[in-house]
Amino acid sequence: MSLNIKFGVSTWLWTSPFQTDTVSLFPKIKEMGYDVVEIPVEDPSLIDVGAVKEALAQYDLKPVICGAFGTSRDLTHDDPAFHQTSFNYIESCLEICYELGAGFLAGPMYSAVGKARLVSSEQKKIEWERAVLNLTKVCHMADSRGLKIALEPLNRFETDLINTAEDVVKLVKDINHPAAKIMLDGFHMNIEEPDIERAIRLAGSDLIHLQVSENYRGTPGTGQTRWDAYKRALEAINYEGVISIESFTPEIKELAGAVCIWRPLVPSQDGFAREGLQFLKQWNN
Repeated sequence: MSLNIKFGVSTWLWTSPFQTDTVSLFPKIKEMGYDVVEIPVEDPSLIDVGAVKEALAQYDLKPVICGAFGTSRDLTHDDPAFHQTSFNYIESCLEICYELGAGFLAGPMYSAVGKARLVSSEQKKIEWERAVLNLTKVCHMADSRGLKIALEPLNRFETDLINTAEDVVKLVKDINHPAAKIMLDGFHMNIEEPDIERAIRLAGSDLIHLQVSENYRGTPGTGQTRWDAYKRALEAINYEGVISIESFTPEIKELAGAVCIWRPLVPSQDGFAREGLQFLKQWNN
């Protein structure tokens, strides 16, 4: 049975940061057969939203907006100044979502990426409660614009707070706001989840976005990923969102360093996007 889904690709596959002239990728993305472009917003000031909206319409692409949470964007930091920096950034991203007609902002917005430490249970509880409190505020910000947020677990090397579907389901339950939803990423699940099918089923109807690549962050269909498990689980929860390919180019050194890609994963980033989509369309038949 085919899933009623659309396929997308992140512009991180080719470049970083996304800025207005990154729309030059849109005709290629459309020509390859994608319906959706995933736009990672590292610096909102680099983006002319009107120009991006025009390009999306011109090439008949739908947007998904993802946040980037570096060290200064941390809703669980001991210093409340970091919370305000995060709120300001998230608000800018939500405005971009609203203007471009994207229904949600996705990402690991509970904490700074790379904040992975062994902390006491007391400190963990403090940071969890901060995440719940501050993400509830974010949910109100999103809801006022008719939007949702999609919270993403990361692997243990990138965060110590939310690593699994079970973690993020508990976080969403504790936030207890209708705008709080879930995004899962196959790369992180491959590290953290004993059973990807169970993880997706656990997220259930709260799953509103899914990112995929291979277990080694390469082209879908070339690695050890249990694509049969994805299919069974997504059918079971009647998933009707977007499945986006997310990986990165080693050519952008700052980005490659942040995600620890020290070698080319493919001969060509265009080949990655084209062959990955071909595989996913065949998988969905």
